[in-house]
Amino acid sequence: MAERRTIQVDMLARVEGEGALTLHYRGDTVEEVELRIFEPPRFFEAFLAGRRYTEAPDITARICGICPVAYQMSACQAMEDALGVEIPHELQQLRRMLYCGEWIESHTLHMVMLHAPDFLGFPDAMTMAREHGQQVRDGLRVKKAGNRIVSLLGGREIHPVNVRVGGFYKLPSPKDLRALAVELEACRGLAEGLVRWMAGFDFPALERDWPLVALAPSDGRYPFMAHPIGISDGTRLAARDWGAHFEEHHAPYTNALHARRRLDGRPYLCGPLARFALNFDALPAEHQRLALDLGLAPPVRNPFKSLLVRGVEVVFALDEAAEIARRWAGAEAPAVPVTPRAGTGHGATEAPRGLLYHRYVLDDEGLIVEADIVPPTSQNQLAIEDDLRALGPRLAALDDAPATLLAEQAIRNYDPCISCATHFLTLKRAQR
Repeated sequence: MAERRTIQVDMLARVEGEGALTLHYRGDTVEEVELRIFEPPRFFEAFLAGRRYTEAPDITARICGICPVAYQMSACQAMEDALGVEIPHELQQLRRMLYCGEWIESHTLHMVMLHAPDFLGFPDAMTMAREHGQQVRDGLRVKKAGNRIVSLLGGREIHPVNVRVGGFYKLPSPKDLRALAVELEACRGLAEGLVRWMAGFDFPALERDWPLVALAPSDGRYPFMAHPIGISDGTRLAARDWGAHFEEHHAPYTNALHARRRLDGRPYLCGPLARFALNFDALPAEHQRLALDLGLAPPVRNPFKSLLVRGVEVVFALDEAAEIARRWAGAEAPAVPVTPRAGTGHGATEAPRGLLYHRYVLDDEGLIVEADIVPPTSQNQLAIEDDLRALGPRLAALDDAPATLLAEQAIRNYDPCISCATHFLTLKRAQR
């Protein structure tokens, strides 16, 4: 009879939030995978009930200190959908630039400080800095540039306060934006240098054939928001149709809901690999060339190489933000008028980790009757578990230390934001 044993990871390190992992084996076959998100549920949907539509962007921003802009943008889009609000192009451009800032700071933090140490065999970024100090310094400078965008447009670096349904509370001056463009342009070469450095890492072999889900361009631009949802089988749907194509269910071992396709019950993949595959042609030619130079031809099916796709997105976001900053000449007003009314609104935007969907039901006075928030980490959780299932024989053949490293890498490929999903690995092996 084949030996049974368990690989148990009690605490995930270098991810946002609290989670653990258990793999149950029979021989070298994985019988069960449990990515346990045990951080307590945070009940944000319940907190929103009875609040005014105006409060949703600020309340939902508190779900995450790493991707608050994504929550604000999805909340604003859903409310504006419910209330029939059209945002002028000039304000949409500033929102796009604000989103660039979040991608830059979040991706760079993940790439340099959280994930690169895995590939180089270091326990953390501080230890890695002893041998790769210049790369760490460059990464911190690039991240700071993203922080500057969020601070200027959002009012502060963490949990921005300048975003509102209908636009912004206050507009930046074109002079301040032009000064910021200079800083962004100075960081562009650093960001490209970082991703080219990372292209030399040893990437474990793993190919996954998940359905890919991301916003798809409707205007020829790499999408952040205000686009239809695309699926790699060619399906296109409006944000309001998310629930007709996807569903959430509860697994008893985790406080995060699992999402899957209604069509076949399969997991699907959100995030950088999905965006890159569905929207490669929407990238400017120079960023397409950079990706191809790095060996990234769409679709990229190896989740470990999401590190490099994030790097390409950082370079793109720096260039995109700098161009918006240089060209922006002002707007008539920081926001358009909004009149409360009853309705249901849907919003979907591209958080750094993938598609973030919001749905709100409002009453006649604009009070929130019902709220539904589906973050990318809960949508990716089944895919993460199945990656670990596919890696099972390799993990079973390794000693504790390398098995721990490989399991950590596989989970951190997704840069999971565990706190969003709930609204140092210690590895144990035991006989079952």
